[in-house]
Amino acid sequence: MSKRDDLIALYVKELKEKAGVTADLDLLTKVTIGCGPSIYNRDASTVSGTDAAELATVKNNYLIKKLGLEDSPKLDEAIAEVIEQLGKSNRNKYRACFYYLLCVKFDKASVYEK
Repeated sequence: MSKRDDLIALYVKELKEKAGVTADLDLLTKVTIGCGPSIYNRDASTVSGTDAAELATVKNNYLIKKLGLEDSPKLDEAIAEVIEQLGKSNRNKYRACFYYLLCVKFDKASVYEK
């Protein structure tokens, strides 16, 4: 298995254990690939639920630019829900899991079909 495959297996486990979600492996793989090399960097591979600047980046770069959503309070609410879903005290909120949950929440899997 490649390093990426190992990480995807970790993400499947995290989603099941922390969020109670059985991941769509195909979509999770596409989201993980979309994260690019950040998944291999310890700091960049996670999302800090308490860093306002990082959450703004998730909102602007992922939700608005990547998924094509309009800026609204619903985006902030969804980010807060995902933080809660993955566990506020969970220090390892993996970026790929975070993005996967947001993608599913907004039913935007079609973005990854291109």
